[in-house]
Amino acid sequence: MNANNISQLGQATVTGAVPFPEVVGKLIAEGVEYYHVDYASLQLHFYGSEGGVVVVPLLLGALQPIAPSLDKAALRAAIGDSQQNGQKFKEFSRRAVEAGVAGYFAFLSGKRVTYLGRQGDQHVEWFPGAKPAET
Repeated sequence: MNANNISQLGQATVTGAVPFPEVVGKLIAEGVEYYHVDYASLQLHFYGSEGGVVVVPLLLGALQPIAPSLDKAALRAAIGDSQQNGQKFKEFSRRAVEAGVAGYFAFLSGKRVTYLGRQGDQHVEWFPGAKPAET
């Protein structure tokens, strides 16, 4: 993983300078297996398939305090606006924090995101079209 390239991609996500699907493709090309968005510390952690880690500041400005409980309906609404309406990352983050998201892990090869609340609550969201059939 090239730390400079990863840092630039992290900031492109925050600013909305590069469409998110393109960012994901470039992260995969850089060897990123998964990343963690930490709203409590305002950091992005990118984890490489070969074991490296790149930490980038999450420059969102002032966010409201993370809500004490995870509101899954509000979170799903924010996710839907991002997927279907092109909502920018900053607005998604504001809404996620208001919905009680302390952070999340995006598993690129696993094609899912696990959102975490302050009390250990979780919500798993599959990438569009990636959810396996129920057995």
